Amino acid sequence: MNSEFLSEAEDEFRESVRYYENEAPGVGIRFIAEVRRGVNFITENPFGAAAVGSGIRRKVLNHFPYSLLYVVESELVVIVAVAHQKRRPRYWRGRLNELRERFGRTKG
Repeated sequence: MNSEFLSEAEDEFRESVRYYENEAPGVGIRFIAEVRRGVNFITENPFGAAAVGSGIRRKVLNHFPYSLLYVVESELVVIVAVAHQKRRPRYWRGRLNELRERFGRTKG
């Protein structure tokens, strides 16, 4: 299954990489690797992560306080957010409207 990031999720990912790399060189690279592992997991097992409602699933990352929030649309996994687990809960919900416009109803 293929995957793609919404532009806002891509921005969050890049911002987090910059933050970690600025705090401790090499940690940003480890964060990239962990996000890639998460994306690989969800593309191989799209329904393997916990459902959190409205067709959204959450893959919790290892070693970092982040989750990948995503939807499964036909043969595509769309990453809606690269969300810090302790900040601004559910801020990403507004992004679901973009998905509904693009794909019709999101699947549960």
